[in-house]
Amino acid sequence: MKRKISGKKALQNGPLESVFPGSTSKILDFLATFKDWDYSVSDIAKHSGISFKTALNEIKNLEQQGVVSRTRTVGKAIMYKLNLESKQGFYIDKLVFEIATKRAESKNQSHKRIKLKLK
Repeated sequence: MKRKISGKKALQNGPLESVFPGSTSKILDFLATFKDWDYSVSDIAKHSGISFKTALNEIKNLEQQGVVSRTRTVGKAIMYKLNLESKQGFYIDKLVFEIATKRAESKNQSHKRIKLKLK
């Protein structure tokens, strides 16, 4: 039986998720967008819109690849964040920013065309 996620997803459709659908993309979107803070696996799952078990497995894989790093322990919770000191983490962060910028520019152009048609 699947556990229903009670929290709200932080990003409805993140930049990476829009191009590469999947759990890893959801996690990376969340961590890259909110990179100034660290999060527990539970928080990452809740705000990425995935199950705890999936988040736990994906975080382990991302940590092994050096994309995310452990920052500290709070009680029993291990905190993680995007590892901007690794090449992978650095370029993932840049990719998220570039995709988000491109999407914003595209939406802006669409709104301009609609306004011109309405005049």
